Amino acid sequence: MSYTALYRKFRPATFDEVKGQDAIVRTLTNQIRADRLGHAYLFCGTRGTGKTSVAKIFAKAVNCEHPVDGNPCNECPSCRAIAAGSSMNVIEIDAASNNGVDDVRQIRDEVAYSPTEGRFKVYIIDEVHMLSNAAFNALLKTLEEPPSYVIFILATTEVQRIPVTILSRCQRYDFHRIAQDTILARLQELVAAEQVGAEEKALRYIARRGDGSLRDAVSLLDQCIAFYLGETLTYDRVLEVLGAVDTDVYSDLLRKILRDDVVGAIRTLETLIRQGRDLTQFVTDFSWYLRNLMLLKSSDDMEDVLDVSTESLARLREESALIRNDTLMRYIRILSELSGAIRFSTNKRVQVEMALIKLCKPEAESDEISLVERIRKLEMAVEQMMANGVPVSAGGGPQQAGGTYGAGAPGADGGYGMPLFGSGGSDAQGRSHDVPVTPPRAVPEDLKKICGMWKKIVGAAAGRMRNALSSAVPRYHSQDENDTKLYVELAPDSMTDRFPEDEVRSQELEQLIADVTGIRVEVKFVPAMDENLRRGGLSRIEIDELVREQVHMEVDIED
Repeated sequence: MSYTALYRKFRPATFDEVKGQDAIVRTLTNQIRADRLGHAYLFCGTRGTGKTSVAKIFAKAVNCEHPVDGNPCNECPSCRAIAAGSSMNVIEIDAASNNGVDDVRQIRDEVAYSPTEGRFKVYIIDEVHMLSNAAFNALLKTLEEPPSYVIFILATTEVQRIPVTILSRCQRYDFHRIAQDTILARLQELVAAEQVGAEEKALRYIARRGDGSLRDAVSLLDQCIAFYLGETLTYDRVLEVLGAVDTDVYSDLLRKILRDDVVGAIRTLETLIRQGRDLTQFVTDFSWYLRNLMLLKSSDDMEDVLDVSTESLARLREESALIRNDTLMRYIRILSELSGAIRFSTNKRVQVEMALIKLCKPEAESDEISLVERIRKLEMAVEQMMANGVPVSAGGGPQQAGGTYGAGAPGADGGYGMPLFGSGGSDAQGRSHDVPVTPPRAVPEDLKKICGMWKKIVGAAAGRMRNALSSAVPRYHSQDENDTKLYVELAPDSMTDRFPEDEVRSQELEQLIADVTGIRVEVKFVPAMDENLRRGGLSRIEIDELVREQVHMEVDIED
């Protein structure tokens, strides 16, 4: 005798054997016991949730000679004939291949004849959404007022494609996805019946891969048993058969991404590809891993929902402290977009590599969350430099050994230096002086705000003042904490020599700044700065230059 697939061999024969659809089973058995049967039913829901199985059980129950509490006895001639597929009272039609108006007209002609045996003629039309519009229209009248001995059961996975006129004539039953624990319990029953040794962890992974479909999970179990026939089914063997990846790999990959280790992440992907892992499933499982991490960060009472081992839960808790919610949401968004694109991609590896680079490098994207991530990394880099004793300028850049700072030049740690003029310098031959450099004080918050709105201040000025400010540079005294004045360095050709000493002009700019920013500050004009003024501690207020270098896009700092 030929082999029968597990999902066919263990197909439910009574309502009691149906898993995960308790509400539907109870409603149908109550109708059968009370003899309150409808003439048309619509079973809709995702694949593998029991629609066709329930339809066949229902067909047996309404024609059973000795029903038991709403269930078919499976012993009478009628039940045996229906189970064998030889009954003339139960007609199964595949609407995918019989979707024309002529096929429906044939049904309409056949319902005129009463059943030769039993009480009801039951028409089970599977994938009914595949019927054409003309076929649906031909079915309408028969479906609304069939003979008393006819019952229609329509089954579909795409209920949105069913015309409203058909829906209004049927009792609708929505078959929901089956819970993972319910699928796991059923798989354990099957391996016990088949006398196959299997680890619970292996069966749990198969249950999760079923994604709410019991038939899919049973088919995967059948595949794994066939590969390791006569051997114990372990978690590692299931991963090998299904081309999946262990959760330890996802944990290691996430930590590499958090360290911006692009090379390490690509090497991990290379290893998985050499092992023959399925990239589509890899993306799906990695998204699921991050989903568990998100749930754990959202609440402390998620242990039962996560359904992971104690070791995995401890690892997730450790990683939840290493990542922020918005960063995690960016990761999940990138992987979700990848999951949709990779299914139709001819080069899946390139797609996954691009996504890994995006995860490690926020500058590869320009959305709001990525921008926030770049700024956060910038702040962390500055804090790290300060913690290591590296003098940092007002703009956030590291101070170089000679006391001079190259604007836009990369520092030792990959950052970018900002111009800052301290007590050191170099002579004409480029030799550095042996003058100790004093770390500059932080820029006062008011001056930062004024500098951030400098473009607005210039735009609000008029005439000669506007021309002068358009090329002016705001500075502050980096060595004297008591000096809170705003020094405005003027270009050599912007104004006459007497303009810097004109107190009326200074007061005019002070009032302009107060009107635009709401901040009162004392202003002092200074000419184009020479080396002596720089050594005196006047430093340029540059807040946004380092940000531009890090985020690779134009930035306007506003209030």
